[in-house]
Amino acid sequence: MTETAETVELVAAGGPWAAAGGDLARTLQHGAVLLDGGLASQLTATGSDLTDYLWSARVLVDDPGAIVEAHLEFLRAGARVITTASYQATRAGFARRGIDAAGTEALLRRSVALADEARERAYDEGIPGPVWIAASVGPYGAMLADGSEYRGAYGLSVDQLVDFHAPRLAVLANAGADVLACETVPDTIEGEALMRALAGLGTPAWLSYTVGGPRTRAGQPLDEAFGVAVGVKEIVAVGVNCCAPADVATAVAVATAVTGLPGVAYPNSGERWDAVRRDWTGEVSLDPTRVQEWVDAGARLIGGCCRVTAGHLRAIHAALGGA
Repeated sequence: MTETAETVELVAAGGPWAAAGGDLARTLQHGAVLLDGGLASQLTATGSDLTDYLWSARVLVDDPGAIVEAHLEFLRAGARVITTASYQATRAGFARRGIDAAGTEALLRRSVALADEARERAYDEGIPGPVWIAASVGPYGAMLADGSEYRGAYGLSVDQLVDFHAPRLAVLANAGADVLACETVPDTIEGEALMRALAGLGTPAWLSYTVGGPRTRAGQPLDEAFGVAVGVKEIVAVGVNCCAPADVATAVAVATAVTGLPGVAYPNSGERWDAVRRDWTGEVSLDPTRVQEWVDAGARLIGGCCRVTAGHLRAIHAALGGA
């Protein structure tokens, strides 16, 4: 890929584009950058209890130090982008815990501060930079905690979804995140809402759908889904996450062809989430040797999602040649 004139202009303009996300956009034009793995999976592997509806956001409230350690493990495994514990952190979700809007904003800011603490500790350990902080913005369905992010089609309008996402996006952007990770998006309607909510924030972002084969989880064609990102200046990469590893290459190829942007690829382990049992089922199918297929399809941000811990990430890092 070649660096676009628009990217150069955004970087040269100063502000967050130049300080962080712009540098990431430029870096992606020249090679792959390793994302982290599944934060919740890493937390679970080290003893955190994520059994309630807040998932990793529960640890944000109860044990923030564990989040710093989880970020550090991913950085030690080679990650250069760490994703905050804000995937399931929303006003509606925290309200069920008795936390008001001001408290929610404080916790969202904490998620970025914890990632920044981990980054500073990594630098102190001699881990080479740069390291970027991606503020996780999970879909509406994540707040419902019933598996809806794997179905989409919530029955809400684009305007209603903009109202849901906009306040959290603004807080995370103002908290100093380098890039906003709009991830595990199950349908085009929510993708469009996120693009509208991002417009004018001035903070770079990526858009990542969860897919089933050649369609979104809600069944829309992928060319239509990625089409919502065309012309949105904040978007620096597009792709898929929390999907089967076998679905990555085809989806990323569509994403990059439609938008002309670098691809994002961070599938889960291949297991499937059972929302009723609240457990993972099936077999692991994540094969690091397939990473080259993702690169060939246009992926430049590469890592793992659910059930992918620091140990798995080391294998992905090695498959990328230690990039």
